[in-house]
Amino acid sequence: MPAKRAVDLTGSLVLLLLLSPLLLALTAAVAATTRGSVLTHRERTGLGGSRFAILTFRTTPVSPVGRLLRRHFLDQLPQLINVVRGEMSLVGPRPLPPEDPEEAGCAGRARLGVRPGMTGLWQISGRSELPWEEMAVLDLHYVEQHWLGLDLLILARTLPTAAAGRRAPCPVRLA
Repeated sequence: MPAKRAVDLTGSLVLLLLLSPLLLALTAAVAATTRGSVLTHRERTGLGGSRFAILTFRTTPVSPVGRLLRRHFLDQLPQLINVVRGEMSLVGPRPLPPEDPEEAGCAGRARLGVRPGMTGLWQISGRSELPWEEMAVLDLHYVEQHWLGLDLLILARTLPTAAAGRRAPCPVRLA
């Protein structure tokens, strides 16, 4: 796990630096089109059941800026700060709202064994087109089989998926 954390920390810091002009432009666009804070903070469950505030840009689906940010996952970029803080990973199951572990079932409890991620198998495999149950299967597969090579594959597939919009270019085949 130290290698994964090193990749997370290095990757998120480099991305924050490289994307800082874009982040500033998005901040200005969100501030100009929404009321209130530019960032939203929502409680999520992380590694070992710890709770943290996930950061996203405030968006509204009725505004063109909000639609653009959501379509291309740009509203999620503030989560790079969550990665730097160690609350999230670049790759892992998406963080879910807190709930009773008994309600979450076996897959929900297994998710608590890894840091939640900004991207993962579900995000690059069709996301909103997949049923919730398949998300749980993909997340459980990741929890049981994750390794640095899989993370790098998922990261490589994330940019084309985000550029294409909400649909993934093609499904990921699990061996």
